Amino acid sequence: MLHMVVCVKQVPDTTEVRIDPRTNTLVRAGVPAVINPYDAHAVEAAVQLKEKYGGRVTALSMGPPQAEEVLRRALAMGADEGILLTDRAFAGSDTLATSYILAQAIKRIDKMLPVNLVLCGKQAIDGDTAQVGPGIATRLGFTQLTYCMAIDAIDLEQGYIQVQRKLEGKREIVRGRLPALLTVVKEINELHYASLPALVRAARADIITWGKDDLELDPAQIGLKGSPTSVWRIFAPPARPGGEIIPGKPQEAAAALVEKLVKTKVVADR
Repeated sequence: MLHMVVCVKQVPDTTEVRIDPRTNTLVRAGVPAVINPYDAHAVEAAVQLKEKYGGRVTALSMGPPQAEEVLRRALAMGADEGILLTDRAFAGSDTLATSYILAQAIKRIDKMLPVNLVLCGKQAIDGDTAQVGPGIATRLGFTQLTYCMAIDAIDLEQGYIQVQRKLEGKREIVRGRLPALLTVVKEINELHYASLPALVRAARADIITWGKDDLELDPAQIGLKGSPTSVWRIFAPPARPGGEIIPGKPQEAAAALVEKLVKTKVVADR
């Protein structure tokens, strides 16, 4: 049976984020949050694969108790089960510690029902590192296929998956062995609105919660202690001065622009 785990993250739904000056970590209290957009496409991809091949989709998230909401969103989209990893000991985890905790959780899930495929968004919009997915794949020893824009085929008997990867100005067709981990881009699908019955089912569903004592974890590899990434300074970039619009017809405006660039020595005068 095809068993897929989709990693989803709750991210701030605003650019007005606050940083704890003591720990240099994101303050999430009081900030509206949503499912990471790329992760939503990963859920949609998993649900479409379930509709095509059959199987089961488990949504997995790590975060504070309120991150339960993104799991309910995944359930409304068609996931079968939601698991939340939440514990004060996880607070402050960087991408290295986060990938370790998620990988250990997937190992526990795999013992209950073997996992063939893990899907993640290509990156989270609040961190933009694109490191957690590859980190999970490395820790699990899974085939790693990043920036996937299409899933062409899955053959459980032969044990392979074929995808299309988005590259700059082109696409790459790759076949890899299962189990595998994919990170997906938005081009992989279009998101659909959840039906009312699905929303009701998701609202009533029980979310499984695991803490540090439920996983086989090395305390030295989680939270701030297990996070070698250090943020030395956080500041807002200086505001840019306003630009200038040069009026006139295209040829006149172009000539005036060249003249200004020459005067400011941006370009050399011949």
